[in-house]
Amino acid sequence: MTAGLTTAQLIEKHLPTLDQALDAIRSRAYWSPYPEHPKAYGADGQGVPGSLGAAEGQAAFDALRGRRFELDQPGTDGWSATESSPYGLELGVEYPHADIDVLLPALRAAVPAWREAGPKARAAVCLEILARINARTHEIAHTVMHTSGQAFMMAFQAGGPHAQDRGLEAVAYAYAAQTAVPGSAQWSKPQGKRDPLELKKEFTAVPRGVSLLIGCNTFPTWNGYPGLFASLATGNAVLVKPHPRAVLPLALSVRIAREVLAEAGFSPDLVALAAERDGEGIAKALAVRPEIRIIDYTGSTAFGDWLETNARQAQVFTEKAGVNTVVVDSTDDYKGMLSNLAFSLSLYSGQMCTTPQNLLVPREGIGTDAGHKSYDEVVADLATAVEKLLGDDARANALLGAIVNDQVGARIDAAAQLGEVALASRSVANPDFPGATVRTPVIVKLDGAKPDAEAAYFSECFGPVAFAVAVDSAADAVELLRRTVREKGAMTVGAYTTSPDVERLIEEACLEECAQLSLNLTGGVYVNQTAAFSDFHGTGGNPAANAALCDGAFVASRFRTVEVRRPA
Repeated sequence: MTAGLTTAQLIEKHLPTLDQALDAIRSRAYWSPYPEHPKAYGADGQGVPGSLGAAEGQAAFDALRGRRFELDQPGTDGWSATESSPYGLELGVEYPHADIDVLLPALRAAVPAWREAGPKARAAVCLEILARINARTHEIAHTVMHTSGQAFMMAFQAGGPHAQDRGLEAVAYAYAAQTAVPGSAQWSKPQGKRDPLELKKEFTAVPRGVSLLIGCNTFPTWNGYPGLFASLATGNAVLVKPHPRAVLPLALSVRIAREVLAEAGFSPDLVALAAERDGEGIAKALAVRPEIRIIDYTGSTAFGDWLETNARQAQVFTEKAGVNTVVVDSTDDYKGMLSNLAFSLSLYSGQMCTTPQNLLVPREGIGTDAGHKSYDEVVADLATAVEKLLGDDARANALLGAIVNDQVGARIDAAAQLGEVALASRSVANPDFPGATVRTPVIVKLDGAKPDAEAAYFSECFGPVAFAVAVDSAADAVELLRRTVREKGAMTVGAYTTSPDVERLIEEACLEECAQLSLNLTGGVYVNQTAAFSDFHGTGGNPAANAALCDGAFVASRFRTVEVRRPA
């Protein structure tokens, strides 16, 4: 894109992709415009047109380190640096610190022209931003890796194309919601022998104003892009407040967005960065500012609850903590079940909001295609499957990534004191990054009938920690599942059963308690992974989150339709 490219030209360029995205959210079939394999981006830009190849992406990331990250946005009153790579790599990036009393008025002033551009032009600009981000996926992958601790391949896919998919999905939902009402209508009401009453009516999607995105440490782009692009596509300005340990991926996204907006003839201040100084904690102050009309947040339940209670002037979307549960009743593919669960527990060291934590297994055991397996055998065999999966250190590093902070490591050690350890966590050396803390999962056996065990399994233990909870029966497992989702929330529920009756009970529990369910996964699809345009991430119907990524409710309240009517 060259400077001065009109919105009409952007619409022509991106309308086919938008149309395909709209088809995808209706059909729920697989689709993505963004390649997920690094080789698709070519060597030195020979893959996706204009993209950075692997070497170029590495060089671009290296060029960001050890210097100031210039944004040329209003109100800069200093600089801040708060990140440290979980892999031990020195980052040394300084970000502009903003005087909010200067920056917020600039964001508000940018909104009217953006509102007047209309839904189609806004969608086209958003798609150009995403296309620019996609072309720099190799660079962004390194920024995600060295702020979140994800292994490179996961950082590339989840932090790159999969995050971009979620952003585009939000744009598609936003466009569909805004265009559900026509821009204008001729209204004529018959009056019998008299002339009809005639009016011309015009309808405009009016944004709420300024949106605040409060980023998370573990998935800064994947969790950040939906709110960013949902608000931007509906006409709002967006203030991005990254997690202090994961600034770079979102700062780079903000820089790209500002460049595209300026080139398209809009104020770059429609998107701005609010980096904070160490220990400053500006999210709470920002959240209650009267200028902030929308908030997107991913993080702890405590702060999410605080936002929902105190940020009364804003529409608040939260994803908080939950206790994800898998019911293990029976299976016709015992080996496949164990392999699938082992991968789910290990991926990114369990540092995902969708990772299973509680595995509910009848104490009398389960039926399988390999014969009856006792509770002890199921747990021991799962431990063996995890050990086999992570037995090779190179493979373990590629799956586990690095522990994102000391609190996760402390939870791993504390979990081993809560019950009988079926699988002890071990440290894995990373020869490429000696400073990385890499830990394998711990599996702890608990008796669900004992009250003292409930304190362990009935709260989220974020990280590579799994509790194998012995229950009296499948019916008891379903009842515990219901109670867990109702009181603690869950982003995901998994189940294994060959019984139609048990399957019906589990499905009914998830429908009534509003939780996403995955049944009998034994292949290459895992309970803690979701696909944009097809799978919903969360439901918004239990305490783990008040919104789903992505559905109509995620975008509809970010704007209002204002009508102007006059005589025809």
